[in-house]
Amino acid sequence: MNSLKYYITLICTVSILSVQAQTDSTKSWGSEAEDSGPYVTKTFKTTRVVNFQTVETSGNRILDFTISHRFGPINSGSYDSYGIDGGASIRLGLDYSPNSRLMFGLGRSSYQKMFDGYAKYRLLRQTKESGMPISLTLFSGVYCIGMKDLAKDNNGYDKFQHFDSRLSFVHQLLIARKFGEQFSLEIAPWFVHYNQVDVITDLNDMYGVSAAMRFKFSKKFGVTGEYSYRINKYSRGDYYNSMGIGLELQTAGHIFQVLLTNSIGLAESQYLPYTNNRWTNAGIRLGFNIGRSFQL
Repeated sequence: MNSLKYYITLICTVSILSVQAQTDSTKSWGSEAEDSGPYVTKTFKTTRVVNFQTVETSGNRILDFTISHRFGPINSGSYDSYGIDGGASIRLGLDYSPNSRLMFGLGRSSYQKMFDGYAKYRLLRQTKESGMPISLTLFSGVYCIGMKDLAKDNNGYDKFQHFDSRLSFVHQLLIARKFGEQFSLEIAPWFVHYNQVDVITDLNDMYGVSAAMRFKFSKKFGVTGEYSYRINKYSRGDYYNSMGIGLELQTAGHIFQVLLTNSIGLAESQYLPYTNNRWTNAGIRLGFNIGRSFQL
């Protein structure tokens, strides 16, 4: 019941913002309109696939507000309504671009009470004619765990005694190409560094490569998919590659995504190295992303 009330509150909040906002959707990521310039546009519909970042940035002087919600795992059983009743995580995010190439983002996740901040820069843009065959975006993020050390009394020390022990960092190269009007593909090498890890035998540095795709089958509907492969063995713990699929729907000024993912974390430093559920045992979560653009 509490989860249902929470869900209704989120929907009402976005609806109220929609009524109040006056947005030119052709200037935001909510539009499929192609401009008359030399560059390929709308390689992906939004700045995220399911969880993963895309090469896209917000439009010129556009502020994006996003609500991301993940319910509990489906394998929690019927008593928990297959994840609907509990174990959920949520992220509220704001993204802003002053010029459509450089973008800044801030977010707060309930999981680990994580704060995140990042910057993206569109270094290369795919052109319609021969010239540049790909789009390349640089991404760097910093993440801060806000939760308390719940084992402090038992262990006799606080593992977060020093502030920098809460920090982690992510760097990515986002490389994508749009093939025609329907299909887009992205490859993204990534690197994650944690200042502090929980187990002394774990490594502080993790790296891998992710892939993402989008297939648009109408002006308003599309399907997305993402998968990340972890290259180095950085922990003895049981962690798995993050994977997600989604269905996206465009409405006036909104993007709504319904999705399935095996990751509970909503920050890059969480889901890339520390996804602890598998698709093969139904450890997947139903979720959604709701995005709204505001012209400033």
